[in-house]
Amino acid sequence: MRWTLRVTSVLHLAGVLAQALLAGLFVTGDVDLLSWHESNAGISYSLLLVQLAVSFLFWRRRGVVWPLWATGALTLAESGQIWVGMSRALAVHFPLGMAIFGASAVMTLLLWRVTR
Repeated sequence: MRWTLRVTSVLHLAGVLAQALLAGLFVTGDVDLLSWHESNAGISYSLLLVQLAVSFLFWRRRGVVWPLWATGALTLAESGQIWVGMSRALAVHFPLGMAIFGASAVMTLLLWRVTR
């Protein structure tokens, strides 16, 4: 279960990194990448939901609750991110995206370093 949680976290982080890359390329003028950004958002969010389920199972089997709380917070943040992105509220979308990236990176690092 620990390895499944780590792998889902790494995959989600890769999706978040791809989101930043696609957003940056879109902002520089490649407007076709907006549809890729939207598609990748769905994939990344789906990976996060899998991570949420795995972190729930990890808590139930191992008794370690922090990954569940952290993934739950990320799920709420990404739900809001999707909503503000679809609303084109870029003043919120950009900084929230950076916060999600940072939180995802820290969580992935902690899952590899702390979780036994």
